[in-house]
Amino acid sequence: MSESRTPTSTVEAENTRAAREGKPPMFPNGPAARPHPDAHHEQRIRTFHPRRGRVTAAQGDAINRLWPQWGLDIDGTPLDLTALFGSADLPVIVEIGFGMGDATAQMAAADPATGILAVDVHTPGQGNLLCLAERNGLSNIRVANGDAVILLRDMLPPGSLAGLRVFFPDPWPKARHHKRRMIQPEFVSLAVSRLAPGALFHCATDWEPYAEQMLEVLSAEPELRNAYDGYAPRPDSRPMTKFEGQGLAKGHVVHDLVFTRR
Repeated sequence: MSESRTPTSTVEAENTRAAREGKPPMFPNGPAARPHPDAHHEQRIRTFHPRRGRVTAAQGDAINRLWPQWGLDIDGTPLDLTALFGSADLPVIVEIGFGMGDATAQMAAADPATGILAVDVHTPGQGNLLCLAERNGLSNIRVANGDAVILLRDMLPPGSLAGLRVFFPDPWPKARHHKRRMIQPEFVSLAVSRLAPGALFHCATDWEPYAEQMLEVLSAEPELRNAYDGYAPRPDSRPMTKFEGQGLAKGHVVHDLVFTRR
């Protein structure tokens, strides 16, 4: 997949657009205020599209003000979760691919005793989640920008997570792109190694063939146990997401998969 390698591309594009429209710069503090998902580059099949999109004034302001406090650049540097969340007693769940962050904010509000480290490369979504966290006083959210594989592999110690959530990842429906799907044996093995015993590995998708692959891959991982007989009933703790609503409107069936670390 072709990706931009210019660390300041998002900031420069937004500031240039604002100048052309006679508006103040979206990121007045410049490139340093905005980390980039390719800060730690390596040659590997990507499971995601970099999704920049149009950043609103509120989202840009939230990124500028709150990123130093609640943002994290995935750069391969080992991470201290206690220092990140300011508490040694806060169990931490990693959520990969949060979109605009509405469901993430709802889950954080419903469970303030759990830290959520939310990972995505969608700049507007990062800004929106930071806005929601500030507006609702959700101090248990941290937003990570970049590749979740690097986060899990290089930055988090084994057994450090209370859970992992992967809701509605890109299904990569074309057969030639199936290798780009996130839920593959290698990724699952890595992710499970970062889970504490008893921690939940929760996936959801509205793409039937991908659900079948998820069930097969997760069931084959020896360190995981299916909490249900096959697919799980839709948990009340998972709010309805935008993508889920779109899928249901198209007649798709949503499948949840809930496994626990042995």
